[in-house]
Amino acid sequence: MRDVRVVLIGGTSNVGKSTVAQVVAEILGFECLSTDGLARHPGRPWRTPDGEVPAHVAKHYESLTVDELITSVLDHYERLWPRIEELITAHATENRSRTGLVLEGSALWPVRVARLRVPRTTAVWLTTDDSVVHARVHTAGCYEAATGEEQALMDKFLARTERYQTLMIDAIDEQGMDRIDAGAGQSAAELADTVLAAADAQTAVGRSSTCR
Repeated sequence: MRDVRVVLIGGTSNVGKSTVAQVVAEILGFECLSTDGLARHPGRPWRTPDGEVPAHVAKHYESLTVDELITSVLDHYERLWPRIEELITAHATENRSRTGLVLEGSALWPVRVARLRVPRTTAVWLTTDDSVVHARVHTAGCYEAATGEEQALMDKFLARTERYQTLMIDAIDEQGMDRIDAGAGQSAAELADTVLAAADAQTAVGRSSTCR
């Protein structure tokens, strides 16, 4: 691949960003980070092997409408952006003694990425059909075995996730940026190859003719 120091991989929750980003990072020998690690926002509201849903997370999804959930997460990403931009700039412009970076996360909002003026940076978004995200969340949260209250939290999370992806796709397409269908049965390795091909073809951050 041409001289790239930063690969950004955006997308909504449960679309497969983390897995694909790790594969891309391994191929390139880059560091792999998630925007989630920069600052936390109420996360996935279902039980995991590590424990129950934190009370503040449950309250967040119970008490807010889908519109309010979208406003909350978009405001969070706006506040987070200066830290993201600083991280991207540091990896893109510092000397070669610092490794490259694959950065993934829902906080990579297309309009902000489109305004980046840093060298050696590429960006691709992963999207998928809502039914794929539903299936993944239901599996992760053991939906069929969950209580009614637990199912309601997952339903609210899914509604927010679907709305977020709709808004994100509109923004991607309006900016003329690259997005890849991650729900067509490809393996993580195959998706990583597609991401790298798109990145290699870009003539501006997030923009090429290969994924339109």
